[in-house]
Amino acid sequence: MKIKTIGRHARESFKSIFRNGWMTAASIGAVTVTLLLVGVFFAIIMNLNSVATSIEKDVSIKVLVETTADENQKKALEQQINELKGVESVSYSSKENELNELIESFGEDGEVLKLYEQDNPLNDAFIVKARNPESTGDVAKAIQKLEFVYDVNYGQAQTEKLFQIISIARNVGLVLIIGLLFTAIFLISNTIKLTINARRQEIEIMRLVGATNGFIRWPFFLEGLWLGAFGSIIPISIIAIIYKNVQSYLEPHLGSTFIQLLDFSPFVYQLSGLLLLMGCVIGVAGSLMSIRKFLKV
Repeated sequence: MKIKTIGRHARESFKSIFRNGWMTAASIGAVTVTLLLVGVFFAIIMNLNSVATSIEKDVSIKVLVETTADENQKKALEQQINELKGVESVSYSSKENELNELIESFGEDGEVLKLYEQDNPLNDAFIVKARNPESTGDVAKAIQKLEFVYDVNYGQAQTEKLFQIISIARNVGLVLIIGLLFTAIFLISNTIKLTINARRQEIEIMRLVGATNGFIRWPFFLEGLWLGAFGSIIPISIIAIIYKNVQSYLEPHLGSTFIQLLDFSPFVYQLSGLLLLMGCVIGVAGSLMSIRKFLKV
């Protein structure tokens, strides 16, 4: 296609956009609202997934050893745990170490627990990490069956709850997003349909003088593309500003905890590219629907 022809198609598409002012505004508005909600939802889900992954990687199994077990029996138990399928590492934690960690976890209030240093009621323990975090539960069940195991504790319940919340949010958001996407496509389709109806006589003349189907379709195709692209500018800007401010506000409060937002760069730039692509796809989809259904060429 010649550059002159492309320029002609681009000019015609921009003329159509300004000619149908209200429908153009409605179409861009629909794309803007849709992509804003998609962007916010996507940012939340990606950060939740990041937090969930961090929690999942830190999930470990604490195996409490029977107080009656002697040193040889403890070593034998450690060997048995190491030989279990799915176990990545095993580390020993004495009951003295367990008490110290408990005291530290209570801060200033933990001083009272130092009374138990002479008569420590806690158990020795093994800290076990599964090779695959998802198999932590299975590994814990296998350890529970071993001799001299008093109890098995792991934080899988909290992780599973988090993933349940993410799954519910993802499903609800997906239904909402699909509905909004169809609304945006419908409005763009109607906008281009008005353009086609307004130019029906001109299109008939173009056909009579030998214009190809592609030549007639291109301006409408570009019009949908522009509507989708313009509709993505505002949500990209809003999400970038909000994310930057939220990250700046939360970072000092979160400190060194495992709850950390994804870095602004490259996450926001990747999200911006995704929203721009989605806007263009929505616009082109609306355009193609109108051309196929109403442009009989």
